[in-house]
Amino acid sequence: MKIGRTRLGLALVSAGLGLGLIGVVSFGSFGAAEEAPLTEQVKLGSVEETVLANGVLEPVQLINVGAQVSGQLKVLHVSFGQTVKAGDLIAEIDSVPQVNALRIAQAGLDNARAQHRSRTIQFQQAEKAYQRQRLLAGQKAASTAELEAGEATYKSLEADIEALEARIAQATVEVENAEANLGYTKVRAPISGTVVSVVAKAGQTLNSVQAVPTIVVLAELDTMRVKVQISEADIDRVRQGQDIRFTVMGRPDAVIKASLDAIDPAPIAIANDTTLTAGQVNNQAVYYTGRFTTPNPYGRLRPMMTVSTTIVVGHAENVPLVAWSVLTRRDKAGRYHVKVLTPSGEPTERVVRIGLTDRIHAQVLKGLSVGDRVIVPADGETSNPMEMLGL
Repeated sequence: MKIGRTRLGLALVSAGLGLGLIGVVSFGSFGAAEEAPLTEQVKLGSVEETVLANGVLEPVQLINVGAQVSGQLKVLHVSFGQTVKAGDLIAEIDSVPQVNALRIAQAGLDNARAQHRSRTIQFQQAEKAYQRQRLLAGQKAASTAELEAGEATYKSLEADIEALEARIAQATVEVENAEANLGYTKVRAPISGTVVSVVAKAGQTLNSVQAVPTIVVLAELDTMRVKVQISEADIDRVRQGQDIRFTVMGRPDAVIKASLDAIDPAPIAIANDTTLTAGQVNNQAVYYTGRFTTPNPYGRLRPMMTVSTTIVVGHAENVPLVAWSVLTRRDKAGRYHVKVLTPSGEPTERVVRIGLTDRIHAQVLKGLSVGDRVIVPADGETSNPMEMLGL
């Protein structure tokens, strides 16, 4: 019995020593098992860096169709929401004053032409008489006074004809203006589009003396323009020609693709109010306007709709990616300092340069290789805020 108890005791001691040895191996270089670091592995993948911006839809063309002559609006040929083609009749204005003005201008032109014909006949007679006087004077058969009188009459009628020719030209312009004003009494669509507003009503008197009164507003809705507000924090990454995806509030799952056409050179505040000073602009949130167009064949995009826009500033495929969460320590040169777990379990520091990032993963340009295990920093292990800003 004593021998059995002795063997049992030795077995327990051996087991205890074995467990202790295992514990030492498990703790490794970090001491206790619960202190083993959490790591993220560098893997190949795709990353897309984007800028988010809100915008608004507007027609690519929006035209106020107005009256160029004064008068009563007799007939309005269109209604709200109607589609018209360029040249279609929009409205008719009372044309009696314009018809009368054209008749007066035409009468003036006819009178000038009649006077021109009369003077031409007289001029031809005076020219012949003058030529006879010159011939007789050369033969000493006419006096100098008679020759001078004939010349004066001839040249006077010649000047009268030149004046009448100028009067005919002036009267011709007056007739053309009167014809144009008569044409303006029939208001036609300058573009093909949709009537989005009817401002005037039939029977209303229009006065075009001080300003052109608007009758209807036409919009070309087959193509829409989107104006997006890009924050000054993102504007440096945005370029003309970059791909765009956007959605409207009513259809958030219907993604529409486009391309950025242009970026305004000045902030919205300056574009809207040229009296603002630099100090006043600095006290406001600064946004720049980006513009692009998109087809609207089915008319689902409507003016003043709000759009959520994603501007793709960069895309890379099959590149080394590291988790964004491990990039917490950045120096003034924009490099990140991370700790990598070596195959032997020892941590070592690396200096990393990154490219594109979607704030979940970041493209590794230098400092890490595929398969490296980067240690996730513990809570509070971050850079100084000034260092993260590169200051």
